Amino acid sequence: MSVTDSTTDRGSLLAALGVSLNEAVLEHALTHRSFAYENGGIPHNERLEFLGDSVLGLSVTQKLYRENPELPEGALAKMRASVVSTVALAEIARTIGLGPHLRLGRGEELTGGRDKASILADTMEALIGAVYLDQGLETASALVLRLVEPLLEDPARFGAAMDPKTSLQEVAARLNAPAPVYEIEASGPDHNRMFVATVTVGTLATAVGEGSSKKHAEMAAALSAWTELSARAS
Repeated sequence: MSVTDSTTDRGSLLAALGVSLNEAVLEHALTHRSFAYENGGIPHNERLEFLGDSVLGLSVTQKLYRENPELPEGALAKMRASVVSTVALAEIARTIGLGPHLRLGRGEELTGGRDKASILADTMEALIGAVYLDQGLETASALVLRLVEPLLEDPARFGAAMDPKTSLQEVAARLNAPAPVYEIEASGPDHNRMFVATVTVGTLATAVGEGSSKKHAEMAAALSAWTELSARAS
């Protein structure tokens, strides 16, 4: 069975999310625009992504505000930005095994769309939006907090997600490795550019990341390399 087929078993995904969800709403949330365009212009998940982004931001903001009464607004904003970033959401998506469930068009399928940080992060937001529509704010907010809790409870990974380039430099230094070197490639039209960053840390690690900006692509690559090197360092 094709993984892009709408009949793909979603049980493992729902189990990882810890929610029940209307099947039609779930399929909608998993439908990337590339799949929609290749299948007669069926609805895709970008409106759900827009909705989920708001639910995500509100839920994380409330948690950080309540649990960090000593922190000023600037520090809270920085923490929130890291938790809801494309890099962090893509990490969460990989943890729950989201990639195989994506409904992608042939072009995205052939270019590694199932592991693209931007697609994974956007689909996570769409899933949150779908849960909000189907189950309400309380359930959607509880889902958000379950998803982000492991990141918040792991200071090293939280710091890496907040500033992966600095974290990568630090772990490279601990291993007496050269400073990370980044290379950037861009593709697509000006209004929809996609950037791919490759970071190399001597002979110890090479990692690739992608994003809608050079900064996001480098951050994704840096977090991937940091994950590899931090395991070696420990």
